[in-house]
Amino acid sequence: MLARAIAGAVLAVAATFVARRARMLSASGAATSVVVGTLAIAASWSWGFLLLSVFVSASALSKLGERKKAVLLGPVVQKGDERDAGQVFANGGIYAMAALGHIVFPSPFWQALGIGALAASTADTWATEVGTLAGGEPISITSGKRVPPGTSGGVTLLGTMAGAGGALFIAAGATLANWPVPFAAVALGGIAGALADSLLGATVQARRWCDVCAKSTERLVHNCGTPTRHAGGVAGFDNDAVNAVCSGVGALVALLLS
Repeated sequence: MLARAIAGAVLAVAATFVARRARMLSASGAATSVVVGTLAIAASWSWGFLLLSVFVSASALSKLGERKKAVLLGPVVQKGDERDAGQVFANGGIYAMAALGHIVFPSPFWQALGIGALAASTADTWATEVGTLAGGEPISITSGKRVPPGTSGGVTLLGTMAGAGGALFIAAGATLANWPVPFAAVALGGIAGALADSLLGATVQARRWCDVCAKSTERLVHNCGTPTRHAGGVAGFDNDAVNAVCSGVGALVALLLS
């Protein structure tokens, strides 16, 4: 296990170096990714393989139509393309903690917990990337009204289908890795987590307002340079918090169905 952990650290550093050069990770995001990757591979090669499959697929999707998505999302989202420590931990923290638990006390419990969280994060990422790239105005999952692209809680048909595809992708990976977690449990955990993400994004996540542009946003300072004001949701409950809950829901559903 020690040799695998050392190899994992080397591979994690190499992968995050590439991601950092490609401007997909900030400095803090790269450091956190090394920790997550090292723990995953230390747990077993299959833990590392599953994490790598998410990293590669999410990176590829994020690069598709990168300029178009930047224009659409720039006025709305707080953080850019470079994922920081908060984003990495929100999406991979439960998986990393489950890997650590599996190292200390190997059990299918940790595998169900970890893979459910990973499926939810993947489903949410795929839904966001594909939904934004596909274009068109999403609708609010709660009101059914059209909302600007990038608005939390906004969904599209193609984005929803992509999210389900992401959950199925991870479920297939776990099956190929011979993990003792039912395919359906992983897939449903991923879909449930992504659904929770949209519902929380539309209701609980903090929303802000730019008085100059008269537009809703998540940014503390709008892209026009104007400081924004709180306009709804729970103050401080940002997109990272929503993503962390999304992962938690996926983990819980997969665990309960296993």
